[in-house]
Amino acid sequence: MSQSTLKAELRDQFGKNAARRVRRSGLIPAILYGNHQEVLPVTVSPRELSTILHSGTGHNTIFTLDVQDRETTQVMMKDWTHEPIKGSLLHVDLVRIAMDKSLQVNVPIVAVGEAMGVKLQGGIFEFVLREVEVECLPVDIPENITINIAHLEIGSNLRVSDLPVNPKVKILSGSDLVVAHVISPKAEKVEEVAVEPAVAEPEVIKKGKVAEEGEAAEPKAEEKEKKEKK
Repeated sequence: MSQSTLKAELRDQFGKNAARRVRRSGLIPAILYGNHQEVLPVTVSPRELSTILHSGTGHNTIFTLDVQDRETTQVMMKDWTHEPIKGSLLHVDLVRIAMDKSLQVNVPIVAVGEAMGVKLQGGIFEFVLREVEVECLPVDIPENITINIAHLEIGSNLRVSDLPVNPKVKILSGSDLVVAHVISPKAEKVEEVAVEPAVAEPEVIKKGKVAEEGEAAEPKAEEKEKKEKK
């Protein structure tokens, strides 16, 4: 858990123009809600929020939000919007967290080691599922779930049921889902194109085909003359 505190101020203007003014001032608009309390429109620092997003716990970071003259509460980032080109934060949703109640979050999976099937057998390692949904108390949210893939051979895999987690953490994702596996390299299949021997056709048939093609592409000489006279 992060012990950082983020300051926020209430805002009373809404709409696109108001949002632009907020951003020009160096802040961004945000919404605070949850825990059966009122929804508060606020402004916060995008730089401090970006620091939280890029921390080890990322969007699962729980931090303190200090709303000026209103309340101080534990929150998490629930949703956010980025500027498509520069990647800067434009808006964020913050949800209040009750520290004594379980919540559901997605936790990333991290693979360590080099698979035997890759190192010794020439296989290909594939990371199929990079995060799982878990349920636990806020204080028990893991930063990530680490799996050791060193023992994986070609044809073997790791499933959600194989993930090592704290007994206080309940995995909600399907236990049979494949997290990672090692597969054989796909052999390049070269399709042989059968070449049929050319069969000579009678001269008359050849001329007939050429004539048909010529008719489709270009009018006959007589038709050309008629069109020119017209």
